[in-house]
Amino acid sequence: MNKVNYDREMEAVLARLAAEDRRPRLLLHSCCGPCSSAVLERLAPHFALTVFFCNPNIFPQDEYRHRLAEQTRLLAELPFEVALLEDPYDHAAFLSAVRGLEREPEGGARCDPCFRLRMERAARAAADGGFDFFTTTLSVSPHKDAQLLGAIGQELGARFGVAYLPSDFKKKEGYKRSVALAKQYALYRQDYCGCEFSQNHDESKG
Repeated sequence: MNKVNYDREMEAVLARLAAEDRRPRLLLHSCCGPCSSAVLERLAPHFALTVFFCNPNIFPQDEYRHRLAEQTRLLAELPFEVALLEDPYDHAAFLSAVRGLEREPEGGARCDPCFRLRMERAARAAADGGFDFFTTTLSVSPHKDAQLLGAIGQELGARFGVAYLPSDFKKKEGYKRSVALAKQYALYRQDYCGCEFSQNHDESKG
């Protein structure tokens, strides 16, 4: 199967919006403050943005609260306005979604249901809130599969009747920019993806 160039597809959407002189509402699922930083910077000229903080995978809850606090602080300090919508913390839903996959390696089969859980909640929230688009920051990470995320997003967009913004935010040095912005805003950068099954990994994976 040929890979989809999701960055090119997003640029086509942005060009169309510019030609139509439109600035639609977009609900952006965010995994954390650092990953959202460069994504928000790129999208802010084109959309009225709301960050959707939905991360039931994060464990323990103190870690979740720390990441949410850093996300909130970043939005308060950005030079443009971004709203915040928090999905209630529900770690039991994550554990149910990945049951039987606990021993899978990081980046393996466990990630698919984790992505789907968070993105499905984002799609539902976008539909319920009357947003024009939804997408996720997850593709900014070099460890996340943009092809998988794009396929999930398109599927959920069709199911919930809200447009998924195709994206691969690691392109155009997006990840490098997120690291620079995390330093600029002195953001906490976690050293594991969030769930207890990857907590011993050395490298942050968003």
